[in-house]
Amino acid sequence: MVSSIALVDCNNFYASCERAFNPKLEGKPIVVLSNNDGCVVARSNEVKALGLPMGVPWFQIEKMAKRHGILAYSSNYALYGNMSARVMQLLSQFSPQQEIYSIDECFLGLAGFEHWDLIAYGQKIRRRIKQGTGIPVSIGIATTKTLAKLANHVAKKREGYGGVCDFGRFSPRELDDLLKSLPVSEVWGVGRKLTPRLETLNIRTVQELKHADPRWIRQQFSITLERTVAELNGLPCIELEEESANKQQIISSRSFGRPVETLENLREAVSSYMSRAAEKLRAQHSVAGIVGVHIQTNPFNPEAPQYHPSQVVPLVKSTDDTRYLTQAALHGLQHLYRSGFKYKKAGVVLMALEAKATLHPTLFDDPAAEARSSRLMKVMDTINHRMGQDTLKLASSGIENSWRMRRGFKSPNYTTHWAEIPQVTA
Repeated sequence: MVSSIALVDCNNFYASCERAFNPKLEGKPIVVLSNNDGCVVARSNEVKALGLPMGVPWFQIEKMAKRHGILAYSSNYALYGNMSARVMQLLSQFSPQQEIYSIDECFLGLAGFEHWDLIAYGQKIRRRIKQGTGIPVSIGIATTKTLAKLANHVAKKREGYGGVCDFGRFSPRELDDLLKSLPVSEVWGVGRKLTPRLETLNIRTVQELKHADPRWIRQQFSITLERTVAELNGLPCIELEEESANKQQIISSRSFGRPVETLENLREAVSSYMSRAAEKLRAQHSVAGIVGVHIQTNPFNPEAPQYHPSQVVPLVKSTDDTRYLTQAALHGLQHLYRSGFKYKKAGVVLMALEAKATLHPTLFDDPAAEARSSRLMKVMDTINHRMGQDTLKLASSGIENSWRMRRGFKSPNYTTHWAEIPQVTA
């Protein structure tokens, strides 16, 4: 018997995080905005029902928002990341096999659960996540990851399923009839890019892609889409990845809340971004051998002078020490900076990553200095994790940081900042 896989997806995750600590928002239209309160990146169901598209600039819809009572919130990444970790930790209790796919999605392997009522088990998961975090989830169950994604779509969009859809309950004919009603764009990995090409070949529904000749699909497209066809037919080709592969590059980049003109402000921003990147580097137990840095003016203001250079700085020795990585980034920034420009964005990239455990020592290494560096970075990470981001940071990151991105509608960091923890009174 082929084992089942469940895809658990948080419903309207960013909006749900805002509602979890503010019950008054239930039933009200909510949007979450991108960096600097730019564009809509998340919508509640009430906003979707109004026909408001994803990605629309906030300034274009402010009047409409007032007319319909739409509430806007700035992106609160610290809150969303922490809530995601809580959801994933709870989900790990329901299966020994878990693949965290994104901030709001994960796969659960259900091998050994074949004789259980999987719909009832899915409902149990939904109740536990709602009770433990306040986040509503939908669950799709099938024999492959591609089908589980589609089952999740059905569970979320069609009320009759109560938030859980198990394709294993369908007969082959019933499943085909259902897949016939779904556009091919809903297939995992197809999306907007391949949909027009498939439609020109008269493949417009999921059912039509399922019954396409796999060899012909491979000739016309790729082996990846051929595997997708196999998955649609219930043949597993994409395994669960219980351990996430380490990133080959780590990027930290943000737009500024206001134009930046001075080297001092750019140094603060680059130092701050490198601190984030270095934390992620250490979290995956890697070291970097190359540091990249880039700055750019506002490309949406063509009347202003444009300048968008980048610099790559090879390191003498691969490291995960924030101090040395920042020093290299600032060295590159010094060569890039030109006065007379209004800079809109800066960023850093860590490249040539390798596992720290496999790093080979050289004759010129100082073991005592390496040990001090490791202890210092561990202390920094522990304090910042426990007390909040930037509790301990490099002096080069600055204090006031007037360049930081604009977040005029931000909710409190309910779970990641001591001063903003919700207070309950009897």
